[in-house]
Amino acid sequence: MKLQKQKVITIVKIVGILILVGIILLFAFRNTLLDKVMHRIDSKMERDYQCHFSIAKAEFHGLTNLEFQHITLVPKQADTLVRIDELKTSVNFWKLLVGDIQLGKLEINKGYIQLVKTKTGSNFDAFLRSKKEKKDNDEVNYAKLLNRISSKLLNLVPTDMHVKGFAFKINDKGNKVVFDFNQLTLVDKKLTTEIQVTSENFSQQWTLNGFADPRDRKADLTFFNSKSDTIRIPYFDKKFNLKTGFKSIHFNLENLSMKSGELHIDGYSSIENLMINHPKIASKDVLVKNARFDYHWVVGSRFIALDSTSTMQLNSIKCQPFASYTNETDKVYELQLKIPKMKAQDFIVSLPTGLFRHFEGMEAQGNFSYDLNFKYNNHKPNNVVFDSKLKPEGLRITKYGEADLNKINGEFTYRAMDKGVAQRPIIVGPSNPNFTPLAAISPYLQKCVLTSEDPSFFNHRGFINEAFKQSIAKNIRTKKFSRGASTISMQLVKNAFLTREKTVSRKLEEILLVYILENNRISSKERMLEVYFNIIEWGPNIYGIGEAAQFYFEKSPADLSLNECLFLATIIPKPKGFMYRFDGEQKLKPFATQQNTFLTRLMLRRQLLSETDTIGQNVPATLIGPAKLFLKQKPIPVENDSINGDELEL
Repeated sequence: MKLQKQKVITIVKIVGILILVGIILLFAFRNTLLDKVMHRIDSKMERDYQCHFSIAKAEFHGLTNLEFQHITLVPKQADTLVRIDELKTSVNFWKLLVGDIQLGKLEINKGYIQLVKTKTGSNFDAFLRSKKEKKDNDEVNYAKLLNRISSKLLNLVPTDMHVKGFAFKINDKGNKVVFDFNQLTLVDKKLTTEIQVTSENFSQQWTLNGFADPRDRKADLTFFNSKSDTIRIPYFDKKFNLKTGFKSIHFNLENLSMKSGELHIDGYSSIENLMINHPKIASKDVLVKNARFDYHWVVGSRFIALDSTSTMQLNSIKCQPFASYTNETDKVYELQLKIPKMKAQDFIVSLPTGLFRHFEGMEAQGNFSYDLNFKYNNHKPNNVVFDSKLKPEGLRITKYGEADLNKINGEFTYRAMDKGVAQRPIIVGPSNPNFTPLAAISPYLQKCVLTSEDPSFFNHRGFINEAFKQSIAKNIRTKKFSRGASTISMQLVKNAFLTREKTVSRKLEEILLVYILENNRISSKERMLEVYFNIIEWGPNIYGIGEAAQFYFEKSPADLSLNECLFLATIIPKPKGFMYRFDGEQKLKPFATQQNTFLTRLMLRRQLLSETDTIGQNVPATLIGPAKLFLKQKPIPVENDSINGDELEL
């Protein structure tokens, strides 16, 4: 027993001596080893990224302090990517022994990183080329991967940092922006940053201050303009025609840790006076006064989820979101959104200014709550789940804004918009000789249009859930907005109360106005259909069925035949291009005839027509009105010309 104890002591002594000798050798040859590391980095940059990496001076001071001078990284035949005049840092010795790099102190004096893009390429192209590594996707553990990446990144953030005279520059084909870090210090977990931002259009000073602890993985930072002005975001205005800015952003990271094999990320972010301007979003500036996001992200081995304990707030609108992505046998996307009971008026006044301009000035009584449930499985696209439920309690509009839905019940003037230009005024009512009451419109036309545009018009409340599901499934499969789910109610609201602009704003307003129109029983279905028939575009400068019947067939709407009604119904999506449906002999082309046949069979199957109705259908519809003159002209190419259908493209 005594002999065994002596052996253990001897082994410990030997190991201790070896470690001591290793440290002595490491200390003695540390600069030689550092030179080899630098040479290895240079070789790797040359081999993998076609860049020349050079350091004029690299040496240790003591065992853990390093000093570098005149660091440069220059891609071949391109502008310098990185230049640092002087860099001093310290590393954690024990972390270094196990292969990890953890910085303790960092000082940078003068230098820059610049990204330059020209017509022939950029100075960072080589770093964007992904290496073709064969990896089994099933082996990727999302939680471990993100935890490992976050750990390495946070270890590279020093606990003591002083940066002066360092700049980050962007030059994207003449779109130049410079971020000058006049001051960047992190001392005793307190971060102070002053950044001078200079672009072609403006110059500002930004400030980023607050608490930052990279070792404990916590932060509480505020980003603002030191002169109390709105922070303007450069580069995007010229690159994407996106103008955006804000007064301040507050970011808090409370927890970033692994628990039971899952990575948990907790904290919150808030923004004040966010402004966005883009022609695809709205025609005017969109302003969000206050928004806050309290998040609890959970990352598992094969899933990423925003937990339902998270909350989002937009002015006075509060909601509870849940979102997840699971990648196991199938890829499953889930989204749930819950708005607890709130006052309708609080909702209206909380809408972003400029995004719902037709609602500005609207007043309402009552309360409502809302629930959305969406689920999509990539291997079962037709089983998409889309449940949208709004629960009103005494909800009533007491005052309308710019869009006065009540006008639909009386005579009003309608002006179509074409490429932003208001067209001639059309009176929707008896004082217009072309106005046609619903009872005076051929039943064939009513059946044809309803079958092709909105078969369940008299049964739904503005929306068709099944159509939304099919639309969502197709848009996800094609990865673009290739199919809408527009109803006659939506077309009516868009034409009568909104503009033709293809923006997110117009689409959101359309959805809300349709709900109000349909669910508050503001107008009867019959009146809505009557107005629809009298305002929709049916040809070049032809609006309403009264004008259309004369333009194509020199008839009154009541006297239209089945074939003539089929023709009118099938041109609604692209009325200005009706001439494309005819060949050189002024006969319908095969595709147009097939559409008519399909629509006829569909109405027969739904018992909207009888066999007797189709007698004489062999005689095709013949244009005898002014429209016939258009067939002798070379058709003018049109794209998405209709103001009738749903053709928003994002």
